[in-house]
Amino acid sequence: MKVLMTEYLRIDLDSENWECRVCDHTVGPARGNYKEGLLVYKRDPEDIHPSVIDPEKYNFTFCPDKDWVSIYEFYCPSCATQVEVEYTFPGHMPLYDMEVDVDALKEQWSTREELTEPTTGPNVLVDRTHGHNH
Repeated sequence: MKVLMTEYLRIDLDSENWECRVCDHTVGPARGNYKEGLLVYKRDPEDIHPSVIDPEKYNFTFCPDKDWVSIYEFYCPSCATQVEVEYTFPGHMPLYDMEVDVDALKEQWSTREELTEPTTGPNVLVDRTHGHNH
């Protein structure tokens, strides 16, 4: 069974691996950091957040200072789908943002049907066009 985890990642509970949802590429062990199996591109903050005001005149231009901020993009090595982007400190290892208890996940999904597409909940918006009502 495969469990959807993010827009571009799922876990195959049988093989206990992270997979790309776009191309089915095995990214790495589900008991580890999925980012270790992805391609990493370190971006220059100026490429993403160009200076809004003249950097010749001002120290602070609304562009993150690359001495203080690193931007990493993570891509599937098979299909090049961008899976994640993170802002972190220069020299910092990629964040370990999802540590999954695979055994608990297997137990939770042992009685459920596999979902191949995300689902949405019911429409619970309240119609407030008819005045205040308690």
